[in-house]
Amino acid sequence: MRSRYKMRWYLLFVLPLLLIFSSVVIVPFFMGIGYSFFSWDGLPLNPKIFVGFDNYIKLFSDVRFKDTAIRTILFMFCSVILINLIGICFALFVTSKLKCKNTIRMMLFMPYLIGGLILGYIWKFILGDGMAAIGEMVGNSSVFFNWLVNPKYSFIALIIVICWQMSGYVMVVYIAGLMNISEEVLEAATIDGAGYWQTLLRVKMPLLMPSFTICLFLSLSNCFKIYDINVSLTGGGPNNTTEMFAMNIYNEIFNKNNFGYGQAKAILFLLVVAVFTLIQVNITKKKEVES
Repeated sequence: MRSRYKMRWYLLFVLPLLLIFSSVVIVPFFMGIGYSFFSWDGLPLNPKIFVGFDNYIKLFSDVRFKDTAIRTILFMFCSVILINLIGICFALFVTSKLKCKNTIRMMLFMPYLIGGLILGYIWKFILGDGMAAIGEMVGNSSVFFNWLVNPKYSFIALIIVICWQMSGYVMVVYIAGLMNISEEVLEAATIDGAGYWQTLLRVKMPLLMPSFTICLFLSLSNCFKIYDINVSLTGGGPNNTTEMFAMNIYNEIFNKNNFGYGQAKAILFLLVVAVFTLIQVNITKKKEVES
């Protein structure tokens, strides 16, 4: 009787959240799958033409979409490695014996609190007009020029900005992992004659695998789904050379009015992100067991 009474209270609090989650995520997801089998411009009064798997077949001959997919995967790999490398370095730095480490932590975490659109516009000025102005002042245009008009440097600019935004965020997770390591384990390593690098690589890093699992998952998914920084910093330019997955899907649906085809791209995008994240979590989880 008591358990039934508790179950009623659980349902009372859980059901509203389930209804909201279903109406915002689950129902639109299945509707999107259904729309991907139609040719439709998204306007309610216009007819939907059933085309079956034609939208999905069309994806494999879409050169622009292929280029976008390759570019996004390359961007993801570069950004995830740099974000986590910088984040772990930050964490090791602020957990050392510093008097002002709390202030440094706050300053390093602060970029994550800035919205992606605002962040993109700030860096657009720095890497665009700002760099060009510095080039004119110092007389060096080989490095100090408008990066956003060059396809190669525009891509690098995206990596710089996402790293600047997310490194402080993953730093916090790594700090929690480092602080969770037992002092007795570190003392035992020191007694056994382990130096700083040996302790770091053979003791701290294996024990940080749960933190690596979380940080790699967060950075990987966020880099795949990048849109706001992409819009505000480069807008996909120059000549669509920095257009990522999310922007390509948005342009297909809202600029070209190909709602069904855009939904097919979105479903494929979901599958790609799911495959990469599942592989990453599976690999790092196994490392946790080994450690």
